[in-house]
Amino acid sequence: MEDLRITLIQTDLYWENTIANLAMLEEKVHTLESATDLIVLPEMFNSGFSQNVKQTAEPMNLTTHRWMRQMAAQTDAVVTGSFAVKEGNRFVNRLLWVEPDGTTAFYDKRHLYRMGFENEHFTAGSERIIRNWRGWNICPLICYDLRFPIWSRNVHLEYDLLLYVASWPAQRNHVWQSLLTARALENLTYVAGVNRIGTDGNDIEHIGGTVLYDFKGISQNTLNAEESILQFTLSKSELTRFREKFPAHLDADGFEII
Repeated sequence: MEDLRITLIQTDLYWENTIANLAMLEEKVHTLESATDLIVLPEMFNSGFSQNVKQTAEPMNLTTHRWMRQMAAQTDAVVTGSFAVKEGNRFVNRLLWVEPDGTTAFYDKRHLYRMGFENEHFTAGSERIIRNWRGWNICPLICYDLRFPIWSRNVHLEYDLLLYVASWPAQRNHVWQSLLTARALENLTYVAGVNRIGTDGNDIEHIGGTVLYDFKGISQNTLNAEESILQFTLSKSELTRFREKFPAHLDADGFEII
C-alpha cells in the first residue's frame, strides 16, 4: 500500500486581492523542499474570508481556477482550497480539487457561518465529495463544517483522509483543535486542518493552528501563528492495521442524510 505525501500551507492573506495572493502562494509552492501528492490551501485563499462577493467572486475557469490547474500540473500534485465562485445569480464558497491533468471536482460549503453573515451572501451546498487519489480516498470540507459531525461521518470507512480548509478565528482556537481531534477519533482516519494567520479586513485575528492528526487522534505537529509549510507522509498500511485491530466502525449507528 502506498504512502501519501501531503503539504499544508499556512499563511497570511492579502485582503480581497486575488493577484497578490496567487503570486504569494505560487512563490511558496515553488519553494517546497520535497515532492508532494497533495497541496492544501486555506479557505478563501485568494481573498480572505470576505463577504464582498461583488469584489471577490469569480466564475469557474477564470483566474483562480486556471492558476490551480497550472500549479497542479507543475507540481504533479492535487491542489485544493476554497474561494468565492459566482454561478448564475448565486454565490458559493467552493472548494476545488484540481488534479495534475486538469481534472477538477468541487465541493460547495454546506454549513455557512451565520455569525459572520456568510449565509446572507452565499448559497449552501448539498453534497459531499470523496476523491480517490493515488490509492487514497479523501474527503475535503470547509471550516464551519467542522462543528457538524454527522456531515463528516465516515460510514463504512469511505475515506482515509479528512481535510478541513479554514479561516478559523484565534479566539476559538481551542475549539478548532478539539473538534479536529474528535473527527480523527470518531472516524478512524487521518485529519488535516489548514488555517490561515494574520488579521483580516474585518479586524478578526487568526493564529493558524494548522495540524495533522493521525487515526488515534495524536497530533503529528501543530503550527502556531507563523508563516509556515508542513509536509507529511501518511502511511496507508499503518491506518489499515489500526482499523483491523480496532474495528469500531462495525458498531456504528446506521443513518442517512436527507
